[in-house]
Amino acid sequence: MKAVTWQGNHDMQVTDVPDPGIQEPTDVIIEVTSTGLCGSDLHLYETLGAFMEPGDVVGHEPMGVVVEVGSEVTELAVGDRVVVPFNVCCGSCWMCDQKLYSQCETTQNHEHGTGASFFGYSKLYGQVPGGQAEYLRVPFGNFLPIKVPHEHEDDRFLFLSDVLPTAWQGLQYADVPDGGTLLVLGAGPIGDMAARMGVRAGHRVISVDRVPERLERVRAFGAEVLDLNEVGVGEGVAAAVRELTGGRGADSVIDAVGMEAHGSPGAQAVQKFAGLLPDAIAEPVMKKAGIDRLAALHTAFDSVRRGGTVSISGVYGGALDPIPMFQLFDKQVQIRMGQANVRAWTDDLLAMLVEDDPFGVDSFATHHLPLSEAPAAYEKFQKKQDGMVKVVFKP
Repeated sequence: MKAVTWQGNHDMQVTDVPDPGIQEPTDVIIEVTSTGLCGSDLHLYETLGAFMEPGDVVGHEPMGVVVEVGSEVTELAVGDRVVVPFNVCCGSCWMCDQKLYSQCETTQNHEHGTGASFFGYSKLYGQVPGGQAEYLRVPFGNFLPIKVPHEHEDDRFLFLSDVLPTAWQGLQYADVPDGGTLLVLGAGPIGDMAARMGVRAGHRVISVDRVPERLERVRAFGAEVLDLNEVGVGEGVAAAVRELTGGRGADSVIDAVGMEAHGSPGAQAVQKFAGLLPDAIAEPVMKKAGIDRLAALHTAFDSVRRGGTVSISGVYGGALDPIPMFQLFDKQVQIRMGQANVRAWTDDLLAMLVEDDPFGVDSFATHHLPLSEAPAAYEKFQKKQDGMVKVVFKP
């Protein structure tokens, strides 16, 4: 089959790889009909190259039709249409019982000290073949895949794999008070969707980005916008937010940017340097050294009001980054974060999507491309070219 594979930093290729097969009696095999390109995939494109191996199949936002089931699969049948969450989780361990599916004890990666495995996401998270491919093996077939109706185009349900539950969890963690102001840093796919959800929930939403096309999308959905090119990174954002909130600051902030933040050239240089090292040296450097681009996170801490909440959805790595503990303590800031526990939210979200399209998912993707165009799409997405906000590949 054809699949998007990592071959080196900035080198994604569509190659022939073996078709997946049933390995466990609870496995299912799906023929992928749509699969998303996520902002997190850009970390593999450059930053986390030390944890990748040539030939790794990437992608963690797939949906499709079941073409084969294992002997112990009772919840699905051939022909069923499913969406696959990015967390690989069993649904029956202690962590899953707590609905902490991103911490599944069955698929935790103890070698690297990380939580549940992800599809298509490096040795850090299990090196599980991903969903930017023509076919995908999905374990835990009685729990993990989300069965969806055959009505509507794929885009109505595809984003249950990641975007919708990640944005929804970010909004729940933000704990915006009634009548409160939500600041969303970043208007990429997650930030865009979080802003839409905040507006839909009745909050005042202020969205920050530097790409005009992204700002226009959230403005059209009802958010106020701040253009980084005009207000400036860091203190400029915080000052603008305080001016818009009577000097107080935002009640809640969602950091939907993470370590891809614009405005930290020194950290970017260290990341690129680490990418040139042999993997045996680069891996501990990437996990332990303080190399994150923290511009967005510091902006969140500066922009939130005293006693407010910061919800972190953007991905960070590294263990030694400086955190302004005095500021956080003095302002009594509450912080919540973590990978989305996808299956904790999908039942409620699916019920909304069956009835209506409250978050504009039918028109959320800006580009639908054949899998063959994936290498060029990665480059354009990283460079924020061609108005590219959300890409869906059609294998």
